[in-house]
Order: sequence, then structure tokens, then C-alpha cells
Amino acid sequence: MYKYIIDGNFPLKGTIKTSGNKNAALPCLAATLLTDEPVILSNIPEIEDVQVMIDILKVFGSKVEQLKNNVYRIETLNIKRSDIPADLSQKIRASILFAGPLLSRTGKVILPPPGGDIIGRRRLDTHFLALKELGARVDIDGLFTLQANKLKGIEIFLDETSVTATENAIMAAVMAEGTTIIRNAASEPHVQDLCNMLSDMGADIAGIGSNILKIEGVKKLSGTNFKISPDYMEVGSFIGLASVTRSELIIENAAPQFLRMTKVAFGKLGIHWETDGNNIRISSGQELRINPDIGGMVPKIDDAPWPGFPPDLISIALVVATQVEGIVLIYEKMYESRMFFVDKLIAMGARIVLCDPHRAVVSGPSRLKGSELVSPDVRAGMAMVIASLCAEGRSTIHNVYQIERGYEHLTERLQRLGAKIKRVPETV
Repeated sequence: MYKYIIDGNFPLKGTIKTSGNKNAALPCLAATLLTDEPVILSNIPEIEDVQVMIDILKVFGSKVEQLKNNVYRIETLNIKRSDIPADLSQKIRASILFAGPLLSRTGKVILPPPGGDIIGRRRLDTHFLALKELGARVDIDGLFTLQANKLKGIEIFLDETSVTATENAIMAAVMAEGTTIIRNAASEPHVQDLCNMLSDMGADIAGIGSNILKIEGVKKLSGTNFKISPDYMEVGSFIGLASVTRSELIIENAAPQFLRMTKVAFGKLGIHWETDGNNIRISSGQELRINPDIGGMVPKIDDAPWPGFPPDLISIALVVATQVEGIVLIYEKMYESRMFFVDKLIAMGARIVLCDPHRAVVSGPSRLKGSELVSPDVRAGMAMVIASLCAEGRSTIHNVYQIERGYEHLTERLQRLGAKIKRVPETV
């Protein structure tokens, strides 16, 4: 186990390159099970969640070879088993993404309850309802057992716009018999990545990027060479970091096309950036001041399914708001426990009123002071890193495993920008 020791209140400067999208890499890794031919995936982030997915693939019998940094070759000639070991499943919520591919390839899957971030109830009903529509039989008795003699295309309306349920339904449908139409489908960039990868493999998917997907089943998928898109959540984190530390940063490979709603939301906090091709530049002279709504009303930053403001950036926006002049309402509508880390920010000196599990009123700017912190999940952990880097004095963050599940080589990359951050072993 490791911890971060951070000395804050130092400006940063330099260039940082965006990693591959974690939330695209995970379903794309699962989708390699849909073919017995080799698949090469590039721009895969070197993070804990990816390693767990690779460990699960190896259990199934996949041959996984790292060709170079961030590039993997996966080949699954035969699937040896259809159950996921509980110890691996509990490490990562994305283990649920193996349900669709295993059903399609073997007709059976046994899933222990998945793990992952504790940010409130994260229901699995939508996954199983969609797979049942396609012909799967679902038995829930401690374990989730799904079986199907044959998957058949059908029209499905998802009861919520779930990213991973959409991805499971897509992976189950691409080789199902007939036509599948998925309505109320999630359309985030990582869902688009999965669809584009499967299309490269020979799948017939129409409506990519929309909330209605039409999938014509095919008999076989081939291998492919696919590059994962940039992680726009990481870009949003670095924008927030640059702003509160009054730093001048260039973010390379930032995929500005995915930042439109992030720009709207951060604009309410007085944050702006310039775009140069695929890169963005944040200046050190940001005038961090709340832009009120018409009539001087308190503005709101709230999350929503794509193309709304990403829920994974709510924690980042909340920390940034503590350094901005004015009052803003941060409204997390999708997870009821994501806001509970704000007590740590209050202890650091932030002026925040937690109204209920979903809403916090932030009044800034506040002078934050270094503190002893524990990371509860990936995004709240990164928010704590940002808070510590703009705080006065020293902070220690424990349970950084949670942060490193989503951010590749974070300490080394921040050190190159001048951050006073060290990753050291925990002592008993």
C-alpha cells in the first residue's frame, strides 16, 4: 500500500499528455472475447483496473502480450471457463462487462457481485433485463448465473441510460440472430469507442453516438487493430488542477470535441482555455469568479448522461469551486454517496454546505490547509490531490490505490510539471 505526500501552494508549468480513456479500454478488453482472432489495442492506460481486466482474460484462457507501453495483443482461441473468480470480480465493477461476450461466445456466464467505487447504489437490473430480452435466462442466488441456448435480436428499451448495461447489450447483440434495436442507449465517447472497435471487427452497428442503436447480428467477428480515444475525464481533472494552482499548462491529445459541456460547466466557474488542434492551453491568469445566471441568480453545475456534464467530473468541479469567488450549487444527480468526501474539504477550510446526499452549496474562495486524507474512490481521490496541491502546507493522502485505478503514473506526470508530490509506502 502507498500514500501520497503533497506540499501545496506551488504553481505548475509545462505539458502533460492525456492517457487513453479508461472507460473505453475496459469494455474493449472484454470485447476481445468475441473473436478467436488476435486483437491489438493501443493507447491502453497502464492502470490498476486495466491490469485486473487482463488478469480475468487470462483466467478465461486468453493469451495477452504487451507489445510495448500501452499496446496489447489479445488472442482467445478457446474459452476455458465461464465463471469469474470472486477475488478478481470484487476488485472492479467492470467485471460485469464480461457477461455479454461470454453469453455470446459460450452461452453461459457465472458472475460474483462486482466491486469498484463505493459511490452509492449502482444497480445491475438494467444489465440483466437487457440480456433477458435477448434470450438469456438469469438466476440470482448469491452469484449471477446467465445462460442462453441462442441469443436473438429484439427491440430493447433500457430502463436507465446505463453505460455498462448498454455496452453489455451491444456485445451480446452483435452476433445474436436477427436485428436488435437498443433504445435509451448510453452514447458516451467510451460507448462510441466500443461500437467503433466492434464495427472494425465486422459488426453491423448503426446509430453510433446516438441513443438509438440498430444492430444486425453477424455470424463471426474478426480481429482488429484499434486505438482507444483520449480520456476526457482526465483532461477535465487537469483543467481543474491548472485553474486552482494558477498554472499554465498545455494538455496534449485532449480531444476537445469531447469537452463541449465541460467547457460550459467550467465556464460558470470562470475557467477558460484555448484550443490548438487536438491540444488545449490553460493560462495562469484565470479570473476565477462565478458567472451568475440571468438576474444574478446562483448558478448550478449538475451532471447528466452524455452529452451532459460527466458525473465523474462533479468531484473535480466541487474542489475547483472552493477556489472561485462567489456561490455555486453543485448537484450530483446520479450517485447518492459521491458527495460524502466534502467533510474532508471542510476540514481543510472549504466553505461548503452539504444540503443532502446530492447537493452542495460552495462559497469561495477559501484558503485550504494541508490535511490527512483518505481516498474513497477514483474521482474523489483525484479531487483530493487537486485540493492538496492548491492548499497551504503538507497533505497526506492514504488509500491511493483507488486513485491509481484511474490515473496512469500520476505522481511522475505531476512531478514533471513541478508538483511537490511523493508516492511512498505506508508504514504499519
